[in-house]
Parts: sequence; structure tokens; C-alpha cells
Amino acid sequence: MIMSYRQLLKIGILSALSLFTGELFAQKPPSLHLGISNGEGGYQAKLGDQVLQEYVTKPKYTLDQMIGRPKGNSKGILFDFDNPEFAGRVYFGFIPYGDSRHPMPVYFRMYSEILSGRAFINIQDNLSGRFDMVGWEKSGVGTLGYRVMDLQGSILYDGIVTFEGTGPFSVVCTVTEGPFVNLLSHDGATISFETSEKTKAAVSVNDQLFAEEKAATHHEIRLTGLQPDTEYPYTVIYGNNKLNFSFRTAPLPGTRKPFVFAYASDSRNGQGGGERDIYGTNAYIMKKIMALASQQKVSFFQFSGDLINGYLSSPEETDLEYANWKRAIQPFAHYFPVYISMGNHEAVVRDFVGETRRDFVSIDRWPYDTESAEAVFKRNFVNPVNGPESEDGAVYDPNPKKTDFPSYEENVFYYTYDNVGVIVLNSDYWYSPSASTIDDVGGGLHGYIMDQQLKWLKETVALLEKDANIDHVFITQHTPAFPNGGHVADDMWYNGNNEYRPWVAGQKLEKGIIERRDEYLDILVNQSTKVAAIFTGDEHNYALTKINSETNIYPEGYPGSKVNLSRTIYQVNNGAAGAPYYAQEQTPWTPKVTGFTTQNALVLMFVDGKKIRMQVLNPDTLEEVDSLDMR
Repeated sequence: MIMSYRQLLKIGILSALSLFTGELFAQKPPSLHLGISNGEGGYQAKLGDQVLQEYVTKPKYTLDQMIGRPKGNSKGILFDFDNPEFAGRVYFGFIPYGDSRHPMPVYFRMYSEILSGRAFINIQDNLSGRFDMVGWEKSGVGTLGYRVMDLQGSILYDGIVTFEGTGPFSVVCTVTEGPFVNLLSHDGATISFETSEKTKAAVSVNDQLFAEEKAATHHEIRLTGLQPDTEYPYTVIYGNNKLNFSFRTAPLPGTRKPFVFAYASDSRNGQGGGERDIYGTNAYIMKKIMALASQQKVSFFQFSGDLINGYLSSPEETDLEYANWKRAIQPFAHYFPVYISMGNHEAVVRDFVGETRRDFVSIDRWPYDTESAEAVFKRNFVNPVNGPESEDGAVYDPNPKKTDFPSYEENVFYYTYDNVGVIVLNSDYWYSPSASTIDDVGGGLHGYIMDQQLKWLKETVALLEKDANIDHVFITQHTPAFPNGGHVADDMWYNGNNEYRPWVAGQKLEKGIIERRDEYLDILVNQSTKVAAIFTGDEHNYALTKINSETNIYPEGYPGSKVNLSRTIYQVNNGAAGAPYYAQEQTPWTPKVTGFTTQNALVLMFVDGKKIRMQVLNPDTLEEVDSLDMR
């Protein structure tokens, strides 16, 4: 239920408002939207005859708050969660680096109470002697994993802290996220990680030291000059401490040596409590999926959206949800790259409310360069920078001489591995969650690929089509071209209603959702011989859809022109990475759908030269869900 502004005032939600400092309104609203203005009480949206007021509640938790400002004392580590009313528990245990390929905390039998927003871990008295499994009493250094829970038993954050000393103790520079392998190539990779304090970090590999020139907390260190298809141990050096892992470089392009990669989507929190909901993400299933991918020796992993619950108005609270997702994949992503793209739940928004449910507007948050969904996503992940710039320059751009739209940087891109190319799209760009008011205020439509992105897709498909080293191309975006269960009313279908489309500065785009889907299909099917499949999510299930000239893809009596498909490709929907399930619905293409299941699933693609074999496994039970000789 969406409450009105007056109702929110009555129940006191707006009393802790954010209500709206002068700094918040220093920037004019984007010209891409109609009817958004600076009012006396803050930003306002005009909807018909009504004026809706923006409301911004204080974030429930933020990443900085949940890290807890750890500080050493004579016996251990103190935490301050910056809220005297916060109560709960901190579970803790050593992370035994070197004892396991995938280091995780081994939680101690005790926990620490959070009282008046503070907690204390007594290392000297509780984690010494027979409980000193990492040898801190001898070495004077150790690393703890700690888990923050509220009084209801909900897990809010999994943190990491490194200490030095045997009493007194001091908290020292800690790798709090990562290291992750990114941007893998045949001659190198980028190692990214976060540290708790600014430091000049370095990575040692192959008897070479790649060091930073400036101190920072976010680190992206490019490794170069390596040999193809070779396993390399690497050491991350930060302060006085080191971490040791390894990765394998990609083969030379066109080598055509057999390999496997993985695909999944939709890991926002599920039901059932515990690690199925670590504040925004289903860490339980993500760990299972990553462990299975590791066991299958994947060369890379593509994950396409809805990592988290999202739909937040606070970038800082979104950072917390992203941190929990990254923590779930971290023990495995030390070794192979995970390429990540956006879905609708990555939304960071501004919300406006009125008297009725119709009187509700939600749009991509601005300033676009710092607070939009695209900007928050970019600062949390490391992806290739080879996509389009933005929707600026399109025929509907209201200000051709200035930048108006959010950036596509690191949320639309492509990458290659041996003889495979993967094109990553953003079908929730400049996303307006309130589709029913999009014609009044404007915004991007869920499932719609806008003009500049479509143009880039066409150019990139043509580029890979001409590349003699590439045999197979896969396209991925969050929303299915052919939804089967849970999103038949939207995605690239909207129950067959072509009227749905984005609106920019009071003008609707020329092409409706069905027309745009057909243009997209024409590029993938008729203008390419290499595109084998579309990887999608959004619907929390697994389903395989065969797409060719025999597939009915239109509503009854559709009046528009129709695309003729010259060959067969597949849509592989795997939104089964832990989000609450959706059951199957009837569509015109239902006869072409096989393998539908609401069980959790990991898609594995076995590539062997010109051949592709798909196998789908349940990461919880290890049962085979589906299989297909795709080529």
C-alpha cells in the first residue's frame, strides 16, 4: 500500500524526515522530466492537478554505520554503530587465511551484546589459548569476521577487521571487500578491493610488483605482461599485511580450447530467515551458487541484475546491500571474474506521494553523476568501459549541447573470452518504477532498450560478427524478451500492449515496447549468425524458450508490422538465484517453453570450439534441472 503525504505525516514517518536542507535542493531538477520543481518544502512533482511532495525517510542502516568504527583497546576491539538506540548481537570468529582456498569466518561459541549502539569483542580472554586457531598470540596479528544482527535475529552485515598486538590491540588497515578478479584478458587482469583506510596498495604477480602511486581506499590495480592460459598466484599487499590467491589468464582469442562459464540472476533476499536475507540479498543461495561454479571450474561468471532488494532513496543504504552481496561471492571471486549488470531492483530513486495510489511518482535519483542508480552501481563494481556514453544525442535529447542523461559507463559493455563474446545491456536504464505515471512525468521504462543503446548493440553485434576469433555471442539483459511467469505484465511484453514506452521531456518515444523488442530481435537473429542465446532474469524461475519463425510472439489481432525470424536462438531465463519464486503463466509462446522450474538454478555453458552444451544444476541439491545441446 502506498500512503499519501498526509497519511505519512499522521503516522510520524515524516517527523524524522529528512526534511530537506538547502544543500539538498541546490541542484535544479533534470530537464528530462516534466513538472519537477523546487517547492517551499522540497522537491515537488506535478501530476495532473495535484502537486506531490517528495518524501525521504532516514535510511534504516548504512554501510558506514554497520562497519561499526572498530577500535582497539587493552583487551580487544570496540564497535560503535552510531545509534544509541540500536541493540542486537555481534557474532565473531577468526578468518584462517591459508587454511582454506575459500577463507570464511569460523564463528566462536560466544557472541557480544550490542547495548546502546556499542559492542566489544574480548580477544585476549576469549580467543586465546586453545581458541587461538590463527596464531595471533605468536604473530601479533589476526583477522576477525563479525556478523551484526538486530534483536529480531535479522542479519544486517558481515564485516572484516584486522588487528595487531597481543594486548593492547590496535585495528589496522583491512581488506574489507575483495580482492576480486576483474577485466580478465589473455595477458592480464585487474585486481580490485576496498581497504578500511587509505593506503598505497600493491599486487605482486609473476615476480613483478604493480604498485599504486596514491593512497586510496578503493583500489583497481591492472596486471599486465602475463602469458595466456596460465595460472598465476598473486599477493595483495596493504600496509603490513598480505593476502594470497590466484587466477588464470584467458587463452589467446580464437584458441578454441574447451571451457565452461556460468550464468544466473536475481539474488535479492528470499524468505525463510537466516542467510537467505542478509539485509538485501540471499547470501545463502549465492554462496551455494558460487561454490558450485567454483567446483565446475568456470572461467567466468555472468550475473545479470537484481542482486539486492534496492528501490531505496539512500545511496548509502544501497551501498550496504551491495556490500552484503559482494561478501557472499567474495571467497570464490578471488579466483575468477564475475561480470555484473543492473536490474530493476538496483533502483536508487526519488519518490513523490499524493492522496491516492495513482498519485505516486518514483524516478531515477539525481544528481545523475553521483546519486543515480547507474552512478551507485558504477562505484560498487568494476566492469569494462567500452559501451555507449548515454542517451544524449538521441532524437529526443532536449539539450543537445549538454549532458542530460545518466551514464552507461560500466552498466552497458561487452567482453570476450577465447571464442565467446558477451554483450551486456541495461534494460532498466533511467528507470521510473511508477510506470502508470510515466506519461505525466517521464522516465525510462522497465524492459525498454532506448535508442542510443540499441544503436550501440547493433554496432557491437556487427563488430563481433566480423571477428574471426569469435564463434558464439550471448546477449544478456535483466528483463526477458519473452516473459513466462511473474512479469508477463511488463518486461518486453506488457501483455502485448505496444503503447508502453519511455517519455522524455514530455514527449513519448516513437517506438512502443513490442516494436522495440522486434528491432532488438532483428539485430540478434537476422543480422547475426553468431548470437546463440539471450540470458535473462527478472522472473524468479528457470525457463528455456525456443525463438524462431514458428514461435508465436504477438497478441491476437496485433495491428503492427511483424518481424520475420530467419533462424533459431534461445532465451535462457535464470532468475532463480534466491529471490522469491514466480509460477508459470500462459503466453502466446508457451508451447515453445521447456524446463520451467521454481527451484534454484545455475546455468553452465560448456563451450568446445563450434559446440555449446548447456547444463542447469540446482545449487542446493546438485540435481540436474535441464540440459541442451545448443550448437
